[in-house]
Amino acid sequence: MNLRGAPGNFIYRNLANITSILGVLPLAALFLNYGYRFVVPLIIFNNIMDDLDGVLAARLNIRSRFGADLDNICDAVTHVIFALVVGAHFGSLLIAASAIAAGSIILRVATRLDPKATEGTGSPTNELMRHILFTLLLAEQFNFEHEYILVAVFLIHSVSMLASFPMPALIRKRAKSAVAIGLVNVALVTAWFAPISAPLVAMAFLATYMHSFVLGWIGWRKS
Repeated sequence: MNLRGAPGNFIYRNLANITSILGVLPLAALFLNYGYRFVVPLIIFNNIMDDLDGVLAARLNIRSRFGADLDNICDAVTHVIFALVVGAHFGSLLIAASAIAAGSIILRVATRLDPKATEGTGSPTNELMRHILFTLLLAEQFNFEHEYILVAVFLIHSVSMLASFPMPALIRKRAKSAVAIGLVNVALVTAWFAPISAPLVAMAFLATYMHSFVLGWIGWRKS
């Protein structure tokens, strides 16, 4: 990409940062009347934009500490909003569980702002978003009560996000190349538009999550 002049150069150097911010702004729709109906597409959109900013930073060689911190802050804002909106929609026990998860999201992201923070431990906050997405998609497809499932999802992730052991088997963590990252997002979009695929996609993500969590916990207990 060749953007000439100071304005063009500024845009080029901040393409990843602009992408991070654009992943947050549409969440304003959640605060409209009946905004909850946008939760599923916005989770998918935010996941795509969150991955895209990292790909752009790597491919264009425009990584920076500011960009990494901005990405973490955007994750904190968006994922706390998603958690609380889902909790508030159902109320009761779920709103308490979502508040606990929101606290864990903030704590996890805050630790990532420390340049000396240990990378590669616990589960990313995005993994919680994907599990919320799968629960909502499957509940709509099979018409089952899912409030208590969401409570379990929030509480389990509240622990795994702050875990001090690695969870390397997660699908998104194993996706390193731009193509692999793109395929992860294609799987999410496919699960939404082709409900018949949703159980298989959800099973893949859930199985690798539980596998990582159990093995990580066992390894931590033995250490």
